[in-house]
Amino acid sequence: MLVRLLYASRAREPFEADMLDTIAAVSVERNPRHGITGVLCFGDGCFLQALEGDREAVSRLYHRIAVDPRHRDLLLLHYQEIVAREFAGWAMGHVNTGRVNAATLLKYFPEACFDPYRISGDAALALLGELIAGAAIVARTSERGRF
Repeated sequence: MLVRLLYASRAREPFEADMLDTIAAVSVERNPRHGITGVLCFGDGCFLQALEGDREAVSRLYHRIAVDPRHRDLLLLHYQEIVAREFAGWAMGHVNTGRVNAATLLKYFPEACFDPYRISGDAALALLGELIAGAAIVARTSERGRF
């Protein structure tokens, strides 16, 4: 059974863009072995991540994230059984929200500041969909089309 999980967390320490690239690279290496796809966004000290795959695999990964020392204030935003993946093209796509147009952020947040704690799970999913449509998600070409 396929599921989708979205969560928010805060970075425990200052987080640089190259660290996001490193996390994405490790995810691109590991996630295909477990049938997981998804997207990781980071900005203003916050993470928003979508994970899709088998229920057991997604749950195991979410529990590893929950104890990862880089995260604090983990909040489950959305969890559902799905028929098809929204993020099938990415073993782990990623977005640096500092590069997202302020108008896009203002559609979902009270200010042009990325804060996934201030939106619903449905709004978070809609934001990710808009980032896909606007080609804001970065993906390595070697990972496209694996799922």
